[in-house]
Amino acid sequence: MQSEPVTAGTDDTGPRIRTNVDPSLREAAEIIDDGFRGDRLVTAFGRCTVDYDGRASSTLGLGDRHVMCKPDGSILVHTDEGQQPVNWQPPGCTHEVSTEGDRVVLESERSTPAERLVVEFERVGQVSTFAVDDATELSLDGTEEDLRNRILDDPELVEQGFTPLATERETAAGAIDIFGEDADGRTVAVELKRKRVGPDAVGQLDRYVDALRRDLHDDADIRGILVSPSVTDRAADLLERNGLEFVSLTPRK
Repeated sequence: MQSEPVTAGTDDTGPRIRTNVDPSLREAAEIIDDGFRGDRLVTAFGRCTVDYDGRASSTLGLGDRHVMCKPDGSILVHTDEGQQPVNWQPPGCTHEVSTEGDRVVLESERSTPAERLVVEFERVGQVSTFAVDDATELSLDGTEEDLRNRILDDPELVEQGFTPLATERETAAGAIDIFGEDADGRTVAVELKRKRVGPDAVGQLDRYVDALRRDLHDDADIRGILVSPSVTDRAADLLERNGLEFVSLTPRK
């Protein structure tokens, strides 16, 4: 026997909170779809498979997982271990839900770059939708935003003659924190990190530089500068091997 949904509060588009335990697959799909249409935060727990295809490909076999879809288009798939999702899509994706045979199929698609995440539930233990009203921004000291503002206020903290031209400059490899040029007019990609970093941050910066070179032209003179309080020895070696640079700077003076 299916349980009755539990609701709390209402607004112009319906209940602010709606939860159903052990819904039928059809009911689960309807609740999820209503959540998407109402720009709700949607969560579902159940037994599912997860398939991703995009910049790489991956498959998770059948297992119990918690899936969260946010109104900004992001999706997170969690297991019972660790703080990071086992798979996810960033904001800006399009979510759709349907029933196919004995499955609830939740699809998340992104156009640039082309990525697709598909979650297929064979059983849904719980599904909820929430109308979220949270306009307050988290206040943190020592964030990457602080570091960026320091540089924008005083670009010569990077080097003499550095001129920022844009922030969050999009490339095929992701968004560059600060895009600018040096005193000689050469393109500069600046990657910001608020803490001591290792080789992963160097690899990220290297991908941005490669992407910029493809965007401009292959023989473009492009510099990559990693800005953080410090780097590991391995990161320092990788910076040198890849022809990248490092500037030591903390978020706060």
